[in-house]
Amino acid sequence: MELKQVGEKTYYIENPTNIGIYLVDDKHVFLIDTGNDKESGKKILKIVTEKGWEVVGIITTHSNADHVGGNKLIQDRTNCKIYSYGIEKCITEYPLIEPSFLYGAYPFDSIRNNKFLMAKPSVVTDIDNNLPSGLEYIVLRGHFFDMIGIKTSDDVIFLGDSLFSEETITKYHIFFIYDVSEYLNTLNMLKELPAKMYIPSHCKATDNITDLIKLNEDKINEILDYLYNICKEKMTFEDILKHVFDDYNLVINITQYVLISCTIKSYLSYLKDQSKLTYEFIDNKMYWKQIEV
Repeated sequence: MELKQVGEKTYYIENPTNIGIYLVDDKHVFLIDTGNDKESGKKILKIVTEKGWEVVGIITTHSNADHVGGNKLIQDRTNCKIYSYGIEKCITEYPLIEPSFLYGAYPFDSIRNNKFLMAKPSVVTDIDNNLPSGLEYIVLRGHFFDMIGIKTSDDVIFLGDSLFSEETITKYHIFFIYDVSEYLNTLNMLKELPAKMYIPSHCKATDNITDLIKLNEDKINEILDYLYNICKEKMTFEDILKHVFDDYNLVINITQYVLISCTIKSYLSYLKDQSKLTYEFIDNKMYWKQIEV
């Protein structure tokens, strides 16, 4: 973990999940996300303490486990408040909701005990009217229910998971999306969102996100076209999922199975709502197929 200053009051810790830090005054800081687990929380506190700062607040961009994993440890040690928006507040407080939603039922032990899918609970306060001067939130729906970004007084915007890196897209192709329509709306909004510096959670900080937006948008459209085309012949969901893993050379494990299967269902929902695909039941199986134009 390396601390980098990107504005008079704005810092971030370079990490697999980038951690934002905003100086409220000379001594007190707000964090933006806390990483994947309690070890991440310990490292964040060590960096903050070495600077002579105290954590008085944590802003959660969204409730995915790799963004709230350090919440409980930091809150327990500092008694800080944690702020979140909309449904994300509920999921952060009751983290069993996340793996239950992803799996579509009560999750078995390999999912429940997976730190990438389920964090520890923390006490959360609604973000509205509770941010200090110099911080504002921006709603960035699509990747997850009510994800937000945070803009600081230094004209730096922490973008959460609204954009994924070229490395991630090249390696995995399928990045997690809850609502494809909202994700595309967010990408369009980001095209018109000026800032001095942008910090996505899983990318390097940059002063220009134009190419990254196009990369994310192009990959989504590629996956939409791919799913539409393979459904020329009717297919069950499990058959579709196998095609995705085979054709994109992905290695299946429980984490990838849960995340990618949920995402593919979201793509199918979008194509159904766009009147590109429909479904039918044959011999007690559900099949997806193209709508003939």
